[in-house]
Amino acid sequence: LTAMVYAELGSAIPEASGGYLWVKEGLPGPNGFLSGWMSWFAHAVAGSLYGVGFGGFVYELLRILFLNPERAQIEGAGIFLSHPIVLPFGLELTEAALVQKLFAVLVILLFLYINYRGTSETGAVGNIVTVLKIIIILIFIVSGLFVIFGEPSNFAKFNNFAPEGIIGIVSAMGLTFIAFEGYEIIVQAGEEVREPRKNIPRAVFLSLAIVVPIYMLVAFVIIGAVEAPEGTAIYEWLGHLGEVGIARAAAQFMPLGTLLIMVGGLLSTMSALNATTFSSTRVSFAMGRDKALPDGFAKVSPRTHTPHVALRWSGLLILFTAVALPIQDVAASADIMFMLLFLQVNMAVITIRSKYGKHLTYGYLLPFFPIVPMIGTGALLLLALSLFEISPIAWGFALVWMIAGLVIYLVYARPRQARANRTAVVQQTELMAPTSDVPYRVLVSVANPDSLATLIPPAVHAAKLHSGKITLLHIVTVPSPTPLSSGYEYVQSGEALREQAVAMVRDEGVAVEYIVRVARRVAPAIIDTVREQHADLLIIGWRGQSKYQGTIVGSNIDQILNEVNCDVMMLQPGDTASLRRILIPIADPSQVAVTLQFVQLFSDANHLELDLLHVFSPDTPAGEQERFTRTLQRRVDAVKTKSGQVRILTQESSDRVETIVQAAQGYEYLVLGTTRDSWLHQHIFGNTPMRIAQRTNTPVLLLHSEANPVQFSLRQALNYVRGGYAAVNPESRQRLEEHGYIVEGQGSEDSGLKSSVNQPTMLVIGFLVLLAAVLMLVGDGGPLTWVGAVSYFVLLIAFTWLSIRATRSSRKMQPLR
Repeated sequence: LTAMVYAELGSAIPEASGGYLWVKEGLPGPNGFLSGWMSWFAHAVAGSLYGVGFGGFVYELLRILFLNPERAQIEGAGIFLSHPIVLPFGLELTEAALVQKLFAVLVILLFLYINYRGTSETGAVGNIVTVLKIIIILIFIVSGLFVIFGEPSNFAKFNNFAPEGIIGIVSAMGLTFIAFEGYEIIVQAGEEVREPRKNIPRAVFLSLAIVVPIYMLVAFVIIGAVEAPEGTAIYEWLGHLGEVGIARAAAQFMPLGTLLIMVGGLLSTMSALNATTFSSTRVSFAMGRDKALPDGFAKVSPRTHTPHVALRWSGLLILFTAVALPIQDVAASADIMFMLLFLQVNMAVITIRSKYGKHLTYGYLLPFFPIVPMIGTGALLLLALSLFEISPIAWGFALVWMIAGLVIYLVYARPRQARANRTAVVQQTELMAPTSDVPYRVLVSVANPDSLATLIPPAVHAAKLHSGKITLLHIVTVPSPTPLSSGYEYVQSGEALREQAVAMVRDEGVAVEYIVRVARRVAPAIIDTVREQHADLLIIGWRGQSKYQGTIVGSNIDQILNEVNCDVMMLQPGDTASLRRILIPIADPSQVAVTLQFVQLFSDANHLELDLLHVFSPDTPAGEQERFTRTLQRRVDAVKTKSGQVRILTQESSDRVETIVQAAQGYEYLVLGTTRDSWLHQHIFGNTPMRIAQRTNTPVLLLHSEANPVQFSLRQALNYVRGGYAAVNPESRQRLEEHGYIVEGQGSEDSGLKSSVNQPTMLVIGFLVLLAAVLMLVGDGGPLTWVGAVSYFVLLIAFTWLSIRATRSSRKMQPLR
């Protein structure tokens, strides 16, 4: 399942950062940083594991060469040392550990140098080592098969096929998951592969078709062709021997078997170390490029064109883990982090499709979307949790690393990325400075002279009421093909707007500041300024609901309301300087206090006629109407305002929207709050305030109040779940366009995407794979087990063939620009 997800995303966005980039594009908040942070650590730990494994094979080889055969079979018999070295704090270092760590360090340094030399050298060495180790593994498998089939009684060793039951199988899946992290390494080579849209998916599926049978055949041979010591199960004996277990096993049925497997083990650990070093370097390089890590990580050597700083830090992490940490537990924590990373990628593929649809150029589309990634997410979560039973320490390491990453993200990476992505300020002038610290800050976005008569008076009134300061913000927008620097040319053309706006504020004796920003879009510039100024009130103009599908208020305003937590007034054009009558529809008495306090900011309430209108349903009993009205009156009386006249009006109607529209005639402003309707109600019937605003001719003041931090975070999370996951970040889209991943005019997000995979056939294969797994389990080593195993091999080949065929025939495959 995860292979199909990686094939799709690897063909659509083939970049060096792999899963880190996709999670950053697809999931909100710290998910992107944490995915890269976990990937970097997990690949480094995997590299250290392979380095230590290499050292273990070297030590076993030395024991074979320098000890006589009888002494070599004695567990713990040393070559150079007769007893362990005693270290401070009561620690001991055995000869095996010393030699293992020493050669681990040497081989890690060797492959750091090879990776520094460049991709061609890395790939060439990797190819040679991989071919040699596969040859040795095939010799091992063929020799073992001859032994097994030469003596039919060997098949009895497979009785009690799953001694630990389903729980044992799930736990083993979790522990061995690190052996399948190659998907991540494959896609991280996307920027350095020819025709990645075709070759990345093929590499993913072929790796699955090659590796899984090899793993299964090695396990089959090692159980069927090997004799364990009397009274010991074969899996227990091999588990006790660790990485040299397969070499000891080979000695039983192969001439020079131990020596040959030792060489194969050395080659296997070397190729895996090479790949994980490459991968951990690439993901830390990508994070440096994104300002998530220091800039040095993004530096490339002018001589070898490799990310040498990222390689150096990755190497230090690999070396430290190999030498200083308990490798078994740390390796299990790497398993957990790979599973969590893959879980995030399974979720990200759903949101990326929702964001970009057919705008992305795919080389492969996974079938049964979104069922496949949803099942993959659940399965990965189950596997990760299963490891807690086996190694709580591994979960401890994983949690410590993730918490450290979250702290670094909050304290360092997020502020740094925000500064890097902040829209440019080209002019900032303090025209009338406050005499002391400002307790209240009002930000007004001014676009043209016509909007000033609407926006400035309420800003002045709010600032006077709280002895505050007004910041006037003018945004110069520059379309994406044009360099942002060209926006500087338009600053002078806005001088008349600046003078008029500033004069209107200064004449009222209010402290004022004027800022000009250059940006691609209005919303990010406003958001940046609200955060920098710590604005208490934002006042912006509003022309009415957006024509774009999926927006609530408007594409810019929706983004602003979702990302800033302050009071917001959105005003349609009207005469705010000489207000007399305002209508405020009230759905719930709890709205009264906040709404009237807002109106105080809006205008001098002493001279206002404020009418609160509630529309009852015709079937509301008279007694209930009377109780509601009394409650509403008590809430009005409880608000300590300097309001003039506040009246409560009630009407009965089955059409609340039309009643409010009709009642608003003759008023100078209609005050509405952002919706309290449920998401489901909005989805079916529409957003009530927006429906009112669309149908009335009275200018509308739309209010959005500040929430406490917890409510604001929950609101953001709910907005994301309700459909915010499909919102496209313009800066991300621009970057994808620049890299040629998005082609304009190619399609729309709404148009359906159809996989080229033969879905009925794939569904049958999936069902038969489950059946084959059940047969292997219930067969308990008997004939049904072998029917299931052979069927599984055949089905794996069929799955690979179908998937590669779908890649080859993809209609959307195009060369990168």
